[in-house]
Amino acid sequence: MRKPHTIEKKPTRSTSYRLPIEILDELENEARAKNISENVLVKQILDKHINWDKMAELLGMVPVPHGLLKIIGKDMSENQIEKIVDALYPVIIDSTMFVKGGNDLERTIEMLEDYMKASGMKSDHRVEGTIHHFIIQHGIGMTWSLFVEKLLRRIFNERVPDKEPICQLTETTVIVSIALGSDFDEHSY
Repeated sequence: MRKPHTIEKKPTRSTSYRLPIEILDELENEARAKNISENVLVKQILDKHINWDKMAELLGMVPVPHGLLKIIGKDMSENQIEKIVDALYPVIIDSTMFVKGGNDLERTIEMLEDYMKASGMKSDHRVEGTIHHFIIQHGIGMTWSLFVEKLLRRIFNERVPDKEPICQLTETTVIVSIALGSDFDEHSY
């Protein structure tokens, strides 16, 4: 069963902006290509800016092309992966505290979901009874699958040390399964 992400119906209001024709044409073309309305596309763009881009800028994040990550990861040793996880873990915790107002497991998972969504990675959260399956499809090679596994193991080991995650890896996908209980919800804190 997929973990539903609650979509809260929020009040709306109409407004208008004066934009260059070229921008409007591009928005129209992109909306048509995605088979969504221009209004939905503009809402997605603004939502991404409000919920991720402005925070990413404050945190000093920079975009890195997938192709570069594939090249970097190609010859990376397990020791180097561990060093990256060790360096990145406190950054994730500090960023989660800054953006989400705390660093518990729920907020940390939600922060990682936000990052994956913003970077174009596919992720899913499925629940079977008390077992939660976190599925991440990155598409950039086994080294990065190992990296994701080690990072998630570190997060779970620090936050719920009495629970042992079970991991499955391929070249493109990581599944981390862990018993968090049927009431765990990373969007409810």
